[in-house]
Amino acid sequence: MTGLLRRTALGVAMVALTVLLVVTVPLWLVVAAAASPLVPGRLRPLRLVWLLVLHMVLETAMIIVMLVLWLASGFGWAIRRPWFERAHYGLMRGYLVVMFRAARRVLRLQITVEGEPPRPTEPGGILVLSRHAGPGDSFILIYALLHWYGREPRVVLKDTMALDPAIGLLLHRLPARFISPNPGSAEAGAAVEAQITELATGLDDDDAFVIFPEGGNFTEARRDRAIASLHRLGLHAMARRAERMTNVLAPRPGGVLAALDAAPEADIALVGHTGLDHMVTVTDIWRELPMDKEIVMRWWRVPRSEVPQGRDERIDWLFTRWEQIDAWIDEHQPVDLPHGRLPAHPVLERPAPTP
Repeated sequence: MTGLLRRTALGVAMVALTVLLVVTVPLWLVVAAAASPLVPGRLRPLRLVWLLVLHMVLETAMIIVMLVLWLASGFGWAIRRPWFERAHYGLMRGYLVVMFRAARRVLRLQITVEGEPPRPTEPGGILVLSRHAGPGDSFILIYALLHWYGREPRVVLKDTMALDPAIGLLLHRLPARFISPNPGSAEAGAAVEAQITELATGLDDDDAFVIFPEGGNFTEARRDRAIASLHRLGLHAMARRAERMTNVLAPRPGGVLAALDAAPEADIALVGHTGLDHMVTVTDIWRELPMDKEIVMRWWRVPRSEVPQGRDERIDWLFTRWEQIDAWIDEHQPVDLPHGRLPAHPVLERPAPTP
């Protein structure tokens, strides 16, 4: 099945499933209400059902809007022109704003921002290198870049994200790349780096190139496999450094090096966060609701002049920065929020200590 046919089939299936869910939602609400006293947490099943219904309704609305945009573009003929690109970024922003506000209230999240986040525009754009611990962190990061900081993200994602009916279709129309974190051969790895080079080339002043150097969500099993892989490749010094990092995976340098070469004027922003570390699987989401947590997002700004020039020196620099993120996570474990109303403003900003 070609990519276009697959995305069409997934979109039709999502619309049909959403209609079925909406028609039967009273039944689901009754079941969730009956189950609520039987599980820990206040009204946890009801909260989960509410977020699921909202997510599916929003995804279906996005699919319908994207169909209208496709028709308006001449059956896709002009879909990648600037006006349609801005329309798709606006659609993404609207989805994230509604989902973020709902999730913040349902999960009781308070976002605290430290450090120096991106400004709305900067010459040559910016390269964002982010820790990855689950779908929740990438959701909040892209929301922040779009809505808080006025950026248009160009995102490198794991190829499985293309299976999401609405997000997969949307990002196929925007500057983004779906890649396999385990290409399997040197040729495939070179092809992945070529895609990243293409995506990071020609950044506008309001662009943000986003990559997750770890290549996947942090789990203990993936951490062990990454360390074993470094030993297998004879990179024993790097493996020992990875063994000392307990909260992050060893970064994979290939994509980062390709982006640095493709955007030679762009500064770098590194992102660490705590509070969504266990939101990886459906079981994790069920167990963690309601979270009642403070999420801390920490930005480190690195001027391009501080990035080394040589390949080996850049790899060492990347590992050193990831060690810095790992140490920061150790010092900023998630904090339970006190009972009561959340602050009206979703973001608290506080200056970061001098590194």
